[in-house]
Amino acid sequence: MKTAILIPARYASTRYPGKPLVELTQADGSRKSLIRMSWEAAQSVDGVDEVHVLTDDDRIAEAARDFGASVIMTSSACENGTARCAEAVASGAVTADIVVNLQGDAPLTPPWFITAMIAAMKTDATVQVATPVLRCDTETYERFVEDRKNGMVGGTTAVMDRQMNGLYFSKEVLPWFNAASLPKGAPLPVFHHVGAYAYRPAALAAYAAHGAGMLEDLEGLEQLRFLEAGVKVRCVEVEARGRVFWELNNPHDVDRIEAALEAQA
Repeated sequence: MKTAILIPARYASTRYPGKPLVELTQADGSRKSLIRMSWEAAQSVDGVDEVHVLTDDDRIAEAARDFGASVIMTSSACENGTARCAEAVASGAVTADIVVNLQGDAPLTPPWFITAMIAAMKTDATVQVATPVLRCDTETYERFVEDRKNGMVGGTTAVMDRQMNGLYFSKEVLPWFNAASLPKGAPLPVFHHVGAYAYRPAALAAYAAHGAGMLEDLEGLEQLRFLEAGVKVRCVEVEARGRVFWELNNPHDVDRIEAALEAQA
């Protein structure tokens, strides 16, 4: 089965304009843009046939081509990364059995997160959309809670049914729980949704046809369109293996990511 990784990137981010071109300090002291780091993360995934950056911005396209990336220009009307992937497939620019959306603000995404998601698609033909989830450790959970207390949107959480299909995704910290009621040493019941997806081409076509629903508009989370339309999203639990995972959602996340890069060097 042919697999393509697409990296949607837009300049006009509401929370962080120009985010794909923000440069982060690496462990060796060099500087790399967020889009380049995302491209390199995609290149490290085994079993992938092609990788493309999707953008509507000439500045991002030029920067990506400068470090050797394949770039597909998409419409400025694309409201999110999934819509951008859907357009690239509908136009014929991408032909693949499995289309992976590796969002350009998650350069710390380990390759095994992506391979686990692809494997779930390959082993179960009924899965139309898959996405990784990571059980929160104490540090990540506390960061989520602290961000919300400060009125900032941090990571996204996921709630699943017993078959690991998503029930809901939110920028709030869900589910609420009484920490005092948890048995000592019990794992936290909160899952961090990793900003990556795998789709069948048919699911992408349906996504474009459905249009945004109320929940997607309220939360600003593209995957909720699938749930509102009755399309199941399979959540694939992955393990950190000692790696810190954090997206670049807000300017203050730069320090967090740079610290993680130094720690894992």
